[in-house]
Amino acid sequence: MAALSKIPHSCYEVGHTWHPSCVQAAADITRGALEVSFKIYAPLYLIAAVLRRKKKDYYLKRLLPEILWSTSFLTTNGSLFIVFFCILRKLFGGFYPWSSGFGAALPASYIAILLERKSRRGLLTIYMANLASETLFRMAVTRGLVKPIRNGEVLLFCITASIFMFLFRSNDGLKGFAFSALKFIIGKEEIPTHSNTADPVSTRPSERPAAIETEPSQPPVERPDQRKKTLIAYTRKLLESICKKGPRHRCCKHYQDNCISYCVKGFVRMFSIGYLIQCCLKVPSAFRQMFSKPSRLPSVFYNKENFQLGAFLGSFVSIYKGTSCLLRWVRNIDDELHALIAGFLAGVSMFFYKSTTITMYLFSKLVETMYFKGIEAGRFPYFPHADTIIYAVSTAVCFHAAVMEVQNLRPSYWKFLLRLTQGRFALMNRELLDVFGTEASRNFKGFVPKLDPLYTTVLSPTVLPPGGDANLG
Repeated sequence: MAALSKIPHSCYEVGHTWHPSCVQAAADITRGALEVSFKIYAPLYLIAAVLRRKKKDYYLKRLLPEILWSTSFLTTNGSLFIVFFCILRKLFGGFYPWSSGFGAALPASYIAILLERKSRRGLLTIYMANLASETLFRMAVTRGLVKPIRNGEVLLFCITASIFMFLFRSNDGLKGFAFSALKFIIGKEEIPTHSNTADPVSTRPSERPAAIETEPSQPPVERPDQRKKTLIAYTRKLLESICKKGPRHRCCKHYQDNCISYCVKGFVRMFSIGYLIQCCLKVPSAFRQMFSKPSRLPSVFYNKENFQLGAFLGSFVSIYKGTSCLLRWVRNIDDELHALIAGFLAGVSMFFYKSTTITMYLFSKLVETMYFKGIEAGRFPYFPHADTIIYAVSTAVCFHAAVMEVQNLRPSYWKFLLRLTQGRFALMNRELLDVFGTEASRNFKGFVPKLDPLYTTVLSPTVLPPGGDANLG
């Protein structure tokens, strides 16, 4: 079978086609990865330090060492891959399907993650496990092993959101960052009270402020200058008018608002946050185009993606709050089981902003949460250094896809690998790898590297005489 065959070509003919020396090729990758890694982590750590309001001592003593620490991790991950790529070829006398990608990346990734700070290993593991799961799913679809479900990312998000919201409402269900994030998104009014029965009405604050109860029945006469109010002022007035009317169930804890205004305010708040997030993400590219293409600057604020993310976050919160209030009205209790239904229905909001990345990340985080809860309950065993092993395996899967079947790798991660290696990852002679049956050269049609015949071991169409044109047949 072709998929089980071995190709006897050298690592120069297959891998580092830009230079015949393995040592020089590894040095090229290391130098490029070091430069790119520092450019990635320097602003990242600086921005994080500013947001966390670090003191002066941190900037003077810890900032640079932490940047260099993470830079060494990423550089090692890239440089050791090409090192083991060459070592395995020399050990086995050729390339097998597993050795050119997964086999070389596994030890390189394991060594690299050991160099990273322990506080960051968990986040890196979650990200790479998420990416590897998506890659394996695409591989399975390509091979016909599974059939993709229409809007499957939305369905998975609904299920994930349902379980997360149930854990949020349960006693000791969520802790740490996950609990804080949901508290920020949903609001403190939905913080679990761990009680299924409502408190007596007499223990609640007044549902209407005194100012509202004493307002005159007739609205004041509108003056001419009030017609020129801004959009923000008009929106505030509209929300205030909604707050004055409408019921609120005695189980609801949003004391200052009725159930309708509670949902409307939740939508407006998260819609604004989502819109601003997308605007901020587009600011760097807008600055680069400020002088060359100034006509594109308005697209920073009037972009379809801005409104899509805002609609996704806003509708998620409003649907969850609205469903929770409705169930309190119907059942006359505040039950944590309501979160299962409300969370699932709120997941439908992903139709506004379909994202496999978000879905897979949250699903991976949910699996991690359930696993650690199982460890606490004594149902699951604890494996020391599991994060390093999962990271190494997940990264090896992604590197294997980058070598053997780029079409099944997330495009953003492929662009990252190209940036990390300064484009050298695309210089591999993938036509020779097509024998393994993965269509390795599918996205590289027409590319033939220039190889020096003095350093080749097998005659092939890719070996050109000195001065030959790589694009000629």
